[in-house]
Amino acid sequence: MTASARAASLPTKFTELVGVEYPVVQTGMGWVSGPALTSATSNAGGLGILASATMTYPELEAAVAKTKSLTDKPFGVNIRADATDAGQRIDLLIREGVKVASFALAPKQELIAKLKEHGVVVIPSIGAAKHAVKVASWGADAVIVQGGEGGGHTGPVATTLLLPSVLDALSAKGIDMPVVAAGGFFDGRGLAAALAYGAEGVAMGTRFLLTSDSAVPDTVKQEYLQRGLG
Repeated sequence: MTASARAASLPTKFTELVGVEYPVVQTGMGWVSGPALTSATSNAGGLGILASATMTYPELEAAVAKTKSLTDKPFGVNIRADATDAGQRIDLLIREGVKVASFALAPKQELIAKLKEHGVVVIPSIGAAKHAVKVASWGADAVIVQGGEGGGHTGPVATTLLLPSVLDALSAKGIDMPVVAAGGFFDGRGLAAALAYGAEGVAMGTRFLLTSDSAVPDTVKQEYLQRGLG
């Protein structure tokens, strides 16, 4: 895509936090979000995230190096906080200057502190308003609020119910942090709706799964498209 063909940037508190042009996150999908997809997303102005849960440590080390060779834009790595080598992976992110650490399971307070001390933005995914308040009190920089429409592991509550409940809970506590909405978003209309709710961006998985830079085989992509899931 040429620079002239790109839309003007859409700044929000989230884009300012992570240093991207558009408030769009490509989620860390296991076996899908590798260096090609992550770097392509970041080069296009969004936030690409490597999926490390399905990688060994050496594979993650190689993936981070490859992604850095393909983009000079900010990108993130999704980590399981309960992984036996989580500490080693955190050290890798810090050493390599990765901009964002995202988590499906909230990291412990001391882990958040260590990442923030070294300039890494910490973004847990949550599925309940009380969890958003808790990770905010632990020092998280932002949260991804994922409704039941999403493919992660945060719970069954619909995005349209979960998102406003999280925003209200944070507001009631006087907490001002970027909230990214996930679950059921796939186009500009969804982004506009999320921003109208009060979110600062959206996170998407399936939409990116179907791109040319996704590691998913073309036969699988065609199944999605034929079933109207793309």
